[in-house]
Amino acid sequence: MCLHTPRCPSAESPDRDAARVVAAHPEQGWSILCNSVLHFDDTGELLPNGEIVHPCRHPAPSS
Repeated sequence: MCLHTPRCPSAESPDRDAARVVAAHPEQGWSILCNSVLHFDDTGELLPNGEIVHPCRHPAPSS
């Protein structure tokens, strides 16, 4: 449960990535956010309900 003021966005919120990091493991490429979202460095996420949010892949810039 978030104790921050203002409260962190919930895991279901579109801005869930704005929650504070409570445990970071950059050497392994992931962090746990205050809203219990497991956030990966490649922008993928695992939500507390088990839902997978696939990484955002943008097309490579053309030469």
